[in-house]
Amino acid sequence: MFRNRVILLTALATALTVLPAASAAAQVRGPFSNSLRQDQARDEVREGQRVDLSEVVRRVSSGRQGRMLGVSERGSGDRLTYVIRWEYPGGRVADIMVDGRTGRIIGER
Repeated sequence: MFRNRVILLTALATALTVLPAASAAAQVRGPFSNSLRQDQARDEVREGQRVDLSEVVRRVSSGRQGRMLGVSERGSGDRLTYVIRWEYPGGRVADIMVDGRTGRIIGER
């Protein structure tokens, strides 16, 4: 019984130490950080620095059978690359890399 109390108190002390740190980290990122990234992306599209994601998806989908599983961004500025995860009929999955500045498909693996 004593051992169970020690374990419980240790776990509680650990949780009380970790939770404030996690909360502080969340505040640093802020509740609107995703919104700020979206605003920045929208500004870059408007300024011609990047192709709109909907246009990229349209280009990748055009003439290609299958479905999009997801999209991510790599790099930034002139080196921005969209990576479209695509599932072909039959289950094969590929990553299609698209130049974020021009919208040109630059590779597939």
